[in-house]
Amino acid sequence: MLGERKEGLKLSTVPPTIVMMVGLQGSGKTTTAAKLARRLKAEGKTTRLIAADVYRPAAIDQLETLGAQLDVPVHADRSTNDVVKIAKGGLELATRNRDRVVIVDTAGRLQIDADMMAELERLKAAIKPDEILFVADGMTGQEAVKIAKGFDDALGVTGVILTKMDGDARGGAALSIYGVLKKPIKYIGVGEKVDALEEFHPDRLAGRILQMGDVLSLVEKAQEAFDEAEAKKLEKKVRKEGMDLEDFLTAMKQMQKLGPLEHLLKMLPGVNAKMLKDAKVDPKRMKHLEAIVLSMTKEERKKPELMNGSRRSRVAKGAGRPVSEVNRLLEQFRGMQKMMKKMGGAAGGGRPPLLPPGMFGMR
Repeated sequence: MLGERKEGLKLSTVPPTIVMMVGLQGSGKTTTAAKLARRLKAEGKTTRLIAADVYRPAAIDQLETLGAQLDVPVHADRSTNDVVKIAKGGLELATRNRDRVVIVDTAGRLQIDADMMAELERLKAAIKPDEILFVADGMTGQEAVKIAKGFDDALGVTGVILTKMDGDARGGAALSIYGVLKKPIKYIGVGEKVDALEEFHPDRLAGRILQMGDVLSLVEKAQEAFDEAEAKKLEKKVRKEGMDLEDFLTAMKQMQKLGPLEHLLKMLPGVNAKMLKDAKVDPKRMKHLEAIVLSMTKEERKKPELMNGSRRSRVAKGAGRPVSEVNRLLEQFRGMQKMMKKMGGAAGGGRPPLLPPGMFGMR
């Protein structure tokens, strides 16, 4: 019902592969174009962005800012509103520079209209894209199906990217769009940051919809984010000497690379929106903890038992947090150390947990 297998971009045998991004205004098309460029660049494919949205105020500026942030070249021409001319100019540049992929960000509207479709049809005829990717807001549900059908009828969409799939909408739009178009969903946007674009795996989204979790995606995130050598070094040290707040800070920084905690928890089997709400996950909590630990001296991090009343007060002021939060952190950390000692003894030195329960505002 969601597609039989993962389907990535179909790359042309003769570069550059031309990807045309289409969709309504507000679906996250421009940001998604930049996210896709980042992903392709990380895969070793030289990529160029073309700013062909000449109507939305600041659309070109937005793409240029994102391109500069990602170190991906952006072709724009503010002297004309002729999107065919702009796109052709960008393609000539890409061919000269031997770019592997070119992503064309097109104009959207608040709703489908004849002028927009006519312009997109002219652009398609002129640049002959290898992929036409329809970008849809994953929160719009059934409305997204009508819009997708309109774009597909006019342009012949080759694939779909769903944005805002990190919210509570578990995949109704994915089911509906694939059911009607039978065109592969290629990527899903799972956050606002430029690295928050994942390949679409039908079986994994099915698991999320059924609240069975998505452990494979969680493992892949960990493999991308964690420094294996650093993790092994930390584990060896913790086994031998026990954990101090310096180690906790290292573990916490690695955790932050995985993205917002509530997004990670959603990938665990059985976790639903109500449980997350009841658990009161506070995304700012990790930053507050980091500020508290960084406000301590190295000696205090190595020996938390040194933290008397005056030291706690000083650290609280340095972190801009109440003393009660410093007390709670130290209390939870002591509890975690005791738990790790018990687990180490009972399991013959099994891998210790790096983060204690309750540490991030979860009951």
